[in-house]
Amino acid sequence: MNFDKTKIDYTLYLVTDRELMSCETIEQSVESAIAGGASVVQLREKECSSREFYELALRVKKICEPQNVPLIINDRIDICLAADADGVHLGQSDIPCSEARRILGTDKLIGVSAALPEEAVKAQADGADYLGVGAVFPTNTKTDARCVTIDTVKEIRKAVTIPFVVIGGINPQTIGTLKGTGINGAAVVSAVVSQTDITQAAKKMRKAALTAIKG
Repeated sequence: MNFDKTKIDYTLYLVTDRELMSCETIEQSVESAIAGGASVVQLREKECSSREFYELALRVKKICEPQNVPLIINDRIDICLAADADGVHLGQSDIPCSEARRILGTDKLIGVSAALPEEAVKAQADGADYLGVGAVFPTNTKTDARCVTIDTVKEIRKAVTIPFVVIGGINPQTIGTLKGTGINGAAVVSAVVSQTDITQAAKKMRKAALTAIKG
C-alpha cells in the first residue's frame, strides 16, 4: 500500500505482544484494536521462526490493508520486504537507518527508537520517517528500555521535524502528563492488548492520546 508519508495518523500506534494479549491470536488483537481506533500497527515477534513471522505478517496485513492502517515490522527488514509490509521499526542496535533506507527505497516507512536528542537528529538525517521515543514511564514489556524524561521529550521535539510517538508505560492516565510536549502519538502494548475488551481500551487510549497531542 502506498501511503502519503506526511499524512499518516500516528495517534494510536499499536505494538503487538503475544505474551500479554487477552485474546487467542495476534490477528484478533489487531482487528479489535483497529476497530477501536488504532491507526498504525507494529508487529513485534521475538520468539517465532522467520517462516512463522512471515506468514503472520501476511495475515495481519490482510487485516490492516482494507482499513488503511500501515503495518510496520519490528526489526526485520527481510520480513518487511518479503511480506511487502508498509515499513520497519529499528532500535539503536539494529541495522542502521541509512542502510535500511538504501535497502527499502523511498516508499517504505522507517521508524527509529530514540532516547536522546542526538539519536533523534541522526535518525532524521539518515532518512527516518518517524521516531519512537521512550521509555517515558516504567514498563514491564521491555525491561532493558532506557528511561526518557519529559524534558528530554521536549528537547527531542525541538531537535527534529519528523513525527514521533512516545512509548513505555503509556496508558490513558500517564499520557496526560505529556500534554504540550509536541508528541504525535502514543505507542502502546498492554494498555490495549492486555485489556479484556481490546476495542474499548483502544477507544479510551485514542481519546486520551488526542487530548495530549492537542495540548
